[in-house]
Amino acid sequence: MERSEREALCERVIDVALAEGARYVEARVVRRTRETLAYRSGDLELSNVYRDVGIGVRALYDNGWGYSGTNVLTGPALDRAARAAVQSARATAITAKRDVRIPSAHSGTYETPMERDPFEVSLAEKTAMFADAHARMNSVPDVSTTRGGFSAHRQASTFVASNGSRQDQRVTLCGGLVSAIAEANGDVQLRSSRKSFEGNTLQGGYETLLAQDLVGDAERVAREAVALTAADPTPEGETTIILDGSQLSLQIHESVGHPIELDRVFGEEISLAGASFVLPEKLDGFEYGSNLVNLTADATTPLGPGTFGFDDEGTPATTTPIVKDGKFCGYLSGRDEAARLGRESASSLRAESWSRLPIVRMVNVNLEPGSGSKQDLIGGVEDGLLLDVNKSWSIDDLRLNFQFSCEIAYEIKRGELTGRIFKNPIYYGVTPRFWGNCAGIAGPEAWEMWGWFYCGKGDPGQIIFVGHGCAPTRFDNIRVGST
Repeated sequence: MERSEREALCERVIDVALAEGARYVEARVVRRTRETLAYRSGDLELSNVYRDVGIGVRALYDNGWGYSGTNVLTGPALDRAARAAVQSARATAITAKRDVRIPSAHSGTYETPMERDPFEVSLAEKTAMFADAHARMNSVPDVSTTRGGFSAHRQASTFVASNGSRQDQRVTLCGGLVSAIAEANGDVQLRSSRKSFEGNTLQGGYETLLAQDLVGDAERVAREAVALTAADPTPEGETTIILDGSQLSLQIHESVGHPIELDRVFGEEISLAGASFVLPEKLDGFEYGSNLVNLTADATTPLGPGTFGFDDEGTPATTTPIVKDGKFCGYLSGRDEAARLGRESASSLRAESWSRLPIVRMVNVNLEPGSGSKQDLIGGVEDGLLLDVNKSWSIDDLRLNFQFSCEIAYEIKRGELTGRIFKNPIYYGVTPRFWGNCAGIAGPEAWEMWGWFYCGKGDPGQIIFVGHGCAPTRFDNIRVGST
């Protein structure tokens, strides 16, 4: 389907909605393609390709919004979707209490920079890479099971609005991982390459996966899985911890990204995803962390899954300070939410697909780098632990009290990694106290982007991809133990 055809579909539903009495209308044609591969012990276990296309219509009647969508792209179905959007907008307008401004028009295009399109790389090439990685893991004694995963996702959207906006975007993500399960010494342990779950899925082409060097990392993964079966449990008590980038990215996601979503702050997500402790009276003064902590919501970061040209209500991508020198100063927001606080949108209204209403979602929420190398950070620790790769987590509805478990803890003594490891580490905290204990952040050379593909929110639920850039970071006086 050519761009002109997609724009024509949008223009049709806009015309119908305006004729039904809407004062402003947005339409999005969204096409998604996703390839998922799963490997077990070097063999391809699952190969799945998913595709869909449809159109979503968001209409403003008086000060009420309504939404509808359809994947039947014929005239009568398009007209019904447009009318349904206006009908639901009329219903919400009855209770609307705030004036909604019609936005300025913005037009343009965005496409993910890439060297190799992951959808054009042959299945044979992908499988050969995973077979090599699995062979290396399986060569390690006491490894019982090895797994691997690959994913590629493309989301292309054409956005047209009644104010004259015309936008066309194509976002591509690619990533994967390998992992090993060892059975020995009366125990079973898992070790993953760099990041668990779906692996590190970044915005870019096949080169983003190759850069992770799953093959070169495979033997280390397997040997650490075996070593963990003989390791001691992580000691209980308070200590200094360093969170490596993969684990830190999830810490940012759960204890910063979610509580700063402004719809959650206003109580509009309590039924499903909870509320937030970061209420508006905390803006511009509340101590979210130590003075080393600087966090930014940035929809322009290279490789970030939350990078784009425009969000799903047509606002150009922005960079918004969230915490500056430890002080809380900003939220993730769309136009309407930001207007309630007299602020500008943080370009954070996003939707999973054509079938979902755009809501406030994370973009790339990044911890800005400090100075020095990762080794410099370790060198400053007299007695502590380096924690890597998440296993599980739990956090309350206000995003205050949490616990995270990791795959491995490396012992640090007198500024050096001793070579000793501990299994089943877990650490606990309360969000502002935890970030207040931030005592060091490695510099730009250690900073990298980490992608999370399955962030859930909303009712009905939506899954979306987000990113968190960070460098290994030190936290003092943290309670740790073993699961």
